[in-house]
Amino acid sequence: MKIGFIGLGNMGAPMARNLSAAGHLVSGFDTQARPEGIGLAASAAEAAAGADVVITMLPNGAILQAVAAEIHPAMKPGAIHLDCSTVDVESAQKVAEAATAAGLSALDAPVSGGTGGATAGTLTFMVGGPEDAYATALPLFEVMGQKSVLCGGAGMGQAAKICNNMILGVTMIATCEAFALADKLGLDRQSMFDVVSTSSGYSWTMNAYCPAPGVGPKSPADNGYQPGFASALMLKDLRLSQQAAEAADADTPMGLAAMRLYEAFVEQEGAGDKDFSAMLPRFEARHRGG
Repeated sequence: MKIGFIGLGNMGAPMARNLSAAGHLVSGFDTQARPEGIGLAASAAEAAAGADVVITMLPNGAILQAVAAEIHPAMKPGAIHLDCSTVDVESAQKVAEAATAAGLSALDAPVSGGTGGATAGTLTFMVGGPEDAYATALPLFEVMGQKSVLCGGAGMGQAAKICNNMILGVTMIATCEAFALADKLGLDRQSMFDVVSTSSGYSWTMNAYCPAPGVGPKSPADNGYQPGFASALMLKDLRLSQQAAEAADADTPMGLAAMRLYEAFVEQEGAGDKDFSAMLPRFEARHRGG
């Protein structure tokens, strides 16, 4: 396929490289990044012109809508705008409506798996949009990732991502709190892991991404909490969850509490560039009420 790829940052660049390595003709554009190994266009519209699929990987919904307004007129009729950004549901649905009005198809397909998954081609895609567009894009998902799930209509990929990452933020905090408590009770961390990872406390944050250095599979905790998945990005996703909860009149007190903790961690404690599992040393250094 001929692919336009707009947004060549830490996630987009390796995804575009994997598509190129698989034999697709990729034309990329980014306002700042100039990664090697990707053919670069002079503008987003130029990257989109003539493409079968245009992939966007952008920071937020406002930028996504602005880029969509630029690229949709340049895209050929029937092409697919495949957005892999993590944005609010409303922005995804507005972009889908604009694409339909322009004679295009749109898929919102945020990802899980971080920069490691983008490089290795092992991402998971949560997809919203029409089935025929999903079927056309499926070979691209199979190059860039290990799994894709069609979750429903426009915006439902974003809904799935928001709900998933709200769970992720809440469970990471609980895992870090438990390790900090175990430390203060005198419980060995390896013993804690051996029990919890095989009993009812089992979770992805414990078993696959353990926040305690030297315990469980290798994780960012073993590399000085270099991300991984940065705390600033977790805060972004938790804010999206609370925005969605307010719009849907959903009661999410644990999601709200997680958002407030990551707000303090990122904005007051300056840890936005640390992995989101770096909550563990934060809790280690604190006391009840502190």
